[in-house]
Amino acid sequence: MKLYRTFAFLFTSVATGLAAAFLVLLLRPELVGRAPGGPTGPVLLERSGGPVSYAGAVQRAVPSVVNVFATKMTRQEPHPLLALIDDPRLKPLFGDQISRPRYKRENSLGSGVIVDDNGYVLTNNHLIKGASEIQVVLGDGRNLPARIVGSDPETDIAVLQAAGGKLPVASLGVSSELQVGDVVMAIGNPFGVGQTVTMGIVSATGRNVLGITDFENFIQTDAAINPGNSGGALINAIGQVVGINTAIFTKSGGSHGIGFAIPIQLAEEVMTQIVEHGRVIRGWLGISGQNLTPALAESLGIEFRDGILVSGVLEDGPGDRAGLKPGDLIIEIDRGAITSEQQLLRAIAGKAPGSPLSLTIERDGAEQTQVAVVGERPPLAGR
Repeated sequence: MKLYRTFAFLFTSVATGLAAAFLVLLLRPELVGRAPGGPTGPVLLERSGGPVSYAGAVQRAVPSVVNVFATKMTRQEPHPLLALIDDPRLKPLFGDQISRPRYKRENSLGSGVIVDDNGYVLTNNHLIKGASEIQVVLGDGRNLPARIVGSDPETDIAVLQAAGGKLPVASLGVSSELQVGDVVMAIGNPFGVGQTVTMGIVSATGRNVLGITDFENFIQTDAAINPGNSGGALINAIGQVVGINTAIFTKSGGSHGIGFAIPIQLAEEVMTQIVEHGRVIRGWLGISGQNLTPALAESLGIEFRDGILVSGVLEDGPGDRAGLKPGDLIIEIDRGAITSEQQLLRAIAGKAPGSPLSLTIERDGAEQTQVAVVGERPPLAGR
């Protein structure tokens, strides 16, 4: 009997101790040197682990983004009915009002980014084209007159200079380091409602063949971009400007989640040339071409390979003087492979006028090398 009582006492004590230990581990794990939920080491945030708020990034970038108001005077064509009564016998009644040209003042609204201590503002060419008066409005309420330093229709970049001191200058990022999935924000003045920030991700990089501009290398984003955002900033998660918003794909006029921005590095290159030379100087050969596709190669009876098929050569142009002919297949420029029409265009445009350019071509099934002296790309008529 005594043995039974001793055994019962020991069993009860052990059970009580185990229960108490379980409660301590459950309620106060730190007393035994273990934090709840796993290891005690530092938690490392990966590239994909962003902050809860981007307010700091926005506050750094917003002061340098301005509203751009451009005023244009456009001539109105007379109403067809007025032309019917343009009779000399009626002039005593109406005077010269029928034949006198009429002009209409048009205002366009967009955005811009201050990128230099000298007051240089990057914006879109389509926003200020033909403007007779331009005003930029800063976030602090200042309304400053601005002049057009120059523009480049082939990239849709324009450079303004605002007249004012102590202007907030944007911090510029490295657009070539952007990756699909990176968080970006668009800042501008959509529909004139006031400065607005929208957020999304980089949907794609290097977009081209869209027919928006001649030199295309767009950043695609799903951050909402609407009319009035043109020329505004596309910023990264730390508030650096990585692009200039320029276009959207839309059927309704509003954002459908497909917007395009010009990489800031391309915009900087254009601005540098405009400030230094008053225009963008690009190389030119005076040729046209198209990508060689398997179907095109089959129709021409030639073997398919990567390259650009020359479809036209301007008489007495740099390409013509170098001996290029329609039907030649350009496969290399300066010993670098050429795989797309946009790549060929950029490679030629990047050469200084007067410099030599080596082209490896295939003609009649044999490869040969031609050397061309690059000319200067002429300005686009009407643009």
